[in-house]
Amino acid sequence: MKKKALAMVLATTMVASMAVGCGSKTDAPAADKGSTETAAAGDDSAAGSGKVYLLNFKPESDEAWQDLAKTYTDQTGTEVTVLTAADGQYNATLQSEMAKSDAPTIFNVGNADAAKTWNDYTVDLKDSELYKHLTDKSLVINYDNKVAAIANCYECYGIIYNKTILETYAGLDGAKIKSAADIKDFDTLKAVADDIQGRLDEINEAGGYDLKGAFTSAGLDDGSSWRFSGHLTNLPLYYEFKDDGCDLIAGEDKIDGTYLDNFKKVWDLYITDSTADPKTLASGSYNAEEEFGMQEAVFYQNGNWEFSGLTDDENGYLVTADDLGMMPIYFGVDDANEGLCAGTENYWAVNAKASEADQKASLDFLNWVITSDEGRDAITNTMGLTAPFDTFTGDYESTNPFFKDANALMSAGKTSVAWSFNATPNVDDWRKGVTSALTAYSDGSGDWDAVKSAIVDGWAEQWALAHAE
Repeated sequence: MKKKALAMVLATTMVASMAVGCGSKTDAPAADKGSTETAAAGDDSAAGSGKVYLLNFKPESDEAWQDLAKTYTDQTGTEVTVLTAADGQYNATLQSEMAKSDAPTIFNVGNADAAKTWNDYTVDLKDSELYKHLTDKSLVINYDNKVAAIANCYECYGIIYNKTILETYAGLDGAKIKSAADIKDFDTLKAVADDIQGRLDEINEAGGYDLKGAFTSAGLDDGSSWRFSGHLTNLPLYYEFKDDGCDLIAGEDKIDGTYLDNFKKVWDLYITDSTADPKTLASGSYNAEEEFGMQEAVFYQNGNWEFSGLTDDENGYLVTADDLGMMPIYFGVDDANEGLCAGTENYWAVNAKASEADQKASLDFLNWVITSDEGRDAITNTMGLTAPFDTFTGDYESTNPFFKDANALMSAGKTSVAWSFNATPNVDDWRKGVTSALTAYSDGSGDWDAVKSAIVDGWAEQWALAHAE
């Protein structure tokens, strides 16, 4: 019998609408400055009647959320607490915090499985001001006949590149390209990266750089491994789900690893055309953002959220906004039609088990975040995000160049790659297995078959655990 995977509809101007899940691959049953609106929170009669506790999903935005919490409390008298989970520890932190008497009143639901897990804890948001301001009403997680969570941003990721260094390289005799625009597929990307890796001194002399490798370090420590165990594995998942006619977000119970040879080619490129020692990628001794920011590398797999860090004067980086561009993670499958990986795993949910006063305070706070100057400035200019609400106009529209690249690719008819990793069962445990196998493969103590097993067999095992009744 077939078992349909739980479907989550995710549609934005960047990601096409998805259909229901395609179900099991097996014959046996699967294991079951714009708006000037004044937020309601500004009403003194509501001040102090409830409190807010937000469990933040993104460590890089912690300082911005702490500042917003203080500003809101100063303005309204409503107590706002923000706790930020460590990288890769959100689910564990959420489980722990929800077991406490003072549990989070606002938390992140990343996908349909999470909506199922936390169904009893999610308020129906269909009548909220937050929902009314949403520009695309499909930017939600619908579960159990309710709007369980609402997206708070669009995001995209791919290969960030330094335009200026690529221009210098392209001007050298024998360069593989005439401009960055010539990189349109994996084979060209590899040819360019290989050539750059062999001509570092020549490029440095021509441009006055301190280039040390084509790619930044592919760190496999806890602070970096998600870029590969999550974001890079998205590509083989996406193409396999697409072949199967499956919901690209909800996924399925079994994967075959159809495109893992492509994954290997990209991973080998990352760890070969870089000065990082593949034997020490899990050591935590690398800082890819700093390497790219100091012009030590040309290519850096990451997302739009890196814009604020790379252009923050306090970091002392040499790159500027004008240097920054983003290209797809060309995978050698459908490169001619591939755009950036676009979507979100950031959805606000409000705790249904919190008191009515705390629920109201939480909704008022979120409404203030998306309507106030302070909140919109923090989202757009401090966190570097693009928010899907009609209040983000004028000075609060994103100036992030990575979104401009995403939109340019879509305007050219390219298809954005959906965030299929949102379907990952028991995401933290699955990614740990993939990271461990990648580490062993890279340092020479393991082989690629173990990586395949961690991805394919690990998926089946974690899916069974996640969907067991």
